[in-house]
Parts: sequence; C-alpha cells; structure tokens
Amino acid sequence: MARMYFPQYRRGREGVEIFDGTILDHARRAGAEIASECGGAGTCGRCVVRIDKGAEGLNDLTTVERARSLPADERLACQARPAGARRDISVFILDFGDYSVLSETLQTDVALAPDVRREGDRVVHAHAGDLGPWRGKMYGLAVDVGTTTILAEVLDLTDGRSVGTLARKNPQILFGNDVISRIAYTMQHDDGLTQLQQCLIRAINDDLAGMEARHGPVREHLYDIVVVGNSTMREVFFGRDVRSLGVIPYEPARLESVSCPAADLGLDVHGACRAYGGPLIGGHAGADAVADIVACGMHEDDDVNMLIDIGTNGEVAVGNRRRIMTASCAAGGAYEGATVTCGVGAIAGAIANVWLRDGRVDFQTIGNKPPLGVCGSGLIDLLAELLRAGVMTPKARIERPFALTDGIRITQQDIHQLITAKAGLRTDQDLLMKYYGVGVDDIRKIYLAGGFGNFVNPANAAAIGLLPDAPSKTVRVGNAALAGARAMLLSRELRATAETVAAGIEHTKPNEREPEFAYIVAEKMYF
Repeated sequence: MARMYFPQYRRGREGVEIFDGTILDHARRAGAEIASECGGAGTCGRCVVRIDKGAEGLNDLTTVERARSLPADERLACQARPAGARRDISVFILDFGDYSVLSETLQTDVALAPDVRREGDRVVHAHAGDLGPWRGKMYGLAVDVGTTTILAEVLDLTDGRSVGTLARKNPQILFGNDVISRIAYTMQHDDGLTQLQQCLIRAINDDLAGMEARHGPVREHLYDIVVVGNSTMREVFFGRDVRSLGVIPYEPARLESVSCPAADLGLDVHGACRAYGGPLIGGHAGADAVADIVACGMHEDDDVNMLIDIGTNGEVAVGNRRRIMTASCAAGGAYEGATVTCGVGAIAGAIANVWLRDGRVDFQTIGNKPPLGVCGSGLIDLLAELLRAGVMTPKARIERPFALTDGIRITQQDIHQLITAKAGLRTDQDLLMKYYGVGVDDIRKIYLAGGFGNFVNPANAAAIGLLPDAPSKTVRVGNAALAGARAMLLSRELRATAETVAAGIEHTKPNEREPEFAYIVAEKMYF
C-alpha cells in the first residue's frame, strides 16, 4: 500500500498508510504538526504544505485553494486528499519554525517538602505509600500545558535543583488554534479526546527521551508530576470529558484537583509515578491561573494587586489575601498569529519589536533571523507606533495596508482583529476592578505573566489600551504558571494551599453579568 511521509518529523519519516482523509488527517495520525488554526475548516489558510512527491495522486484544487492563488507545488493540508493514490506522497510542512518558548520563571522560595521523599533505601509517596527501592536519583516534573506551547521542568526532589527544561509548541495546533476548536473536535469525533490527549503525552515522552541524550537517565527516576493549564488543557491531559466547557454555561465537570498513576496516561516514566493536576477556578480559568496567583504571592499580600496572564486564553485576577476575583476571556488568538495576515507565533524570524523613526521602519526579530512575520509583542509595538505617527487614527483606521518589508504588511482587517482581541481583555480588567471596588490607583502591582506578556512593552501596551496606563506598576513575572507548578511539586504544603486558595476565589463572567457588555467592549476597541 502507498504511504504518506512527513520527513521533517521523526514519526513522520516512517509514513502512514494512505486512507480516505485529508493531508491534515494523515498528519494527525503520523504525529506531525501542521498549523491549523481553524481546526481544518479551510478558513485560516495557515496549513500550507509543499508536495515534494506524488502530487498527481491528490485531488484537484478545491475552490478554497484556488482563492488562495497557491504556487503550483503547494496545497492546503485541510483541502488536499489522496484520490486513488497508488504511489507514495511526501509532504513538506512550510510553517516549521522553532517556537521561542518562555522558560524564565519566578524563583519561588519554598521549603523543600515534596510529596515524594526518600526513607532509608525506599522511595515513599505521602499518599500512595511505598514507590520502590531508592536507585540513586529522585526526580519530579512540573508541566504548564498552554494552548499554544508546552513548558516543563525536571527537578531533583532531593535538593530542588533544576535538571533541565523542556519547551515546545503544543502539537494540538493540528486540531485548532484555540480551546473552542479543540473542544468541538472532541464533540465531532468519537476518538477526538483520545487523539488530543495522546498527542500531548507523545510530545512529553519524546521531549523526556531527548533530555536523556543530554542528561543521562531521567524517566526511570521520575516519581511525581504536577500539571497546570487552563480548564480545557488540564482536563484533556488527564483524558477527561471537556464537552461541558463548549456549551452553556461553559463550566468544567469538576473543579477539584485530580491525581492518578502516570502510567495510566501513557507517560513513559517510573511505573509508580503519580500525576497530579492542579485545581480549577471556574469557566476557562484553570489550574494555570491558580499557579500564577500562588507564584506571585497574591494570596498572602495585604495590598491589592492585579495579575494579567496574556495568552491564547487570557486570565485576569484582582485581590489580596482576604479576597481574590478572577475573569477569563479569549485574548491572544490574534496576538498569537491567528487571523492576522502578517501574524506568526513566537518563532525564529518573528518580528518581536518595532520602531518607526522618521518614517522609516526598524525592527528586531527573534534569533536575529530574516523576518517571517510579526508576533504578539511586535504587533503591539506596531499599533502603538502607527498611532503615535498618525498613520493610524484614534478610530483605528489606516488609509492603506502598511508594509514592514516587501512581503510583510498589516491591513485594516488585521487591525480590526487586534483591537477586538485587546478590547475583550481590557474590558475584563476594568470590570473586575469595578466589581472588586478599586481603581488603578488602588492597585500596588500589576503582574504581567505568560510567555506572551513577558515580551510586551508596557508603555506600548498601555498606549493602545491593552493594559492600564500604569507602566511603573507593571512587574514582569515570566511563566508564573510553571513557577507555581514547580512550587507545588517541591512543597506538599503549598499544593494544599493552592487547593484552599482556588476554592475561595470568586470567578466572574462579565459577559453574563453586564447587560451592555457588547457595547462596553466596543467602546474599548478604539484609542
């Protein structure tokens, strides 16, 4: 039988037997990552691939593909499918950039007291009992499963030191750019949840295997895992039904923490290893938001602070040790590269910073590579600079597309997508302060968290209304979610504290609470 190959990926080099499905379907089966931000609906145009061999065995160009005016050897993976192919097909994935995933985190100061400890010549778990004989090492794994990226850190549970960090793009992008697309996939396919879960597990197993090439044996010494993520990501990681998050009232089936043998999930670690998923808050505010709050110490502070985690799913928290309120919204899709003509993720070659000087465009790319597009921080800089230069009006209008290079430009439709995304996040910030009974002047610190937020220029973000106009209060805290997961891994007391904090947080849904919510958002779309 003929096979389809994706030679850029180790699994894809073995190929998969051709079946009745699109190239995107074959990629999912092979474990090859193709950006499909619309989940294969044919609307985003990001899943462009080059057919290096066997193009004659594919169907004719579809109407969607003709509208894209693709080069002769390129197809959309969600549209192209084998048509009676008797020859092998080789597919080259064009969007294959390496993500620059934020690995810097807060260094939380916790007393070392993990759930797993050594007692003589045995390894013992605080709840699961004896895990087996001491074999010279005792590791744990902290994992932040983001919608766009996965970041993990292996820690030595005997002294708390970091053994190594794992970072990669979330392979679930095969099923859509956002959690709603992925939830929909589980509803539309009987094995959809299993597919989503297993591509996460495969990614972590592969990365752990790769780490061993650099650090020696790791997996056989892993006894404890702490996982955080938004509500959908945590539930999918543990193979739990997420359909309730895709229908009114958009709530997870349970908020409590979850724990199970890691082997039950398919993780290639010590047979007695346990996997723990942090508690959820409510709606789409998940274990990552709890980890953010714990890492920043909001739950212990007398002063009122604000936390803003900007990602594909954005979370906002306001409060102190007496009371914390949260809200969440779809914040980062446009700023992660979805729906924006020139937008890309934080890959090598992405324009991350932009300046307009005397009518001339200057920019800096990630890794100082040739420019491929503009990532989130660069898009914020670009909007702010266009506004200051008068190229864009306070009503967010430009006369014509603005070019950064010959092939990279921003259009009026792109700007509409960006201001819509920022308006939703800013609305949640302002309404949460209103519900809490404070203003910006009453906030001592504004913690800016997440891989995206860590690179944002606070002054430019304030200029376009994405953040409050208080740059001096802004504190970059890196990947606070991973920092919180790491702290919960090293301290069973802090793990219990996180559960108590999560249970007491007041989660609010401004879009349901405000009758005029749509008008409030509309007012914040402009400058």
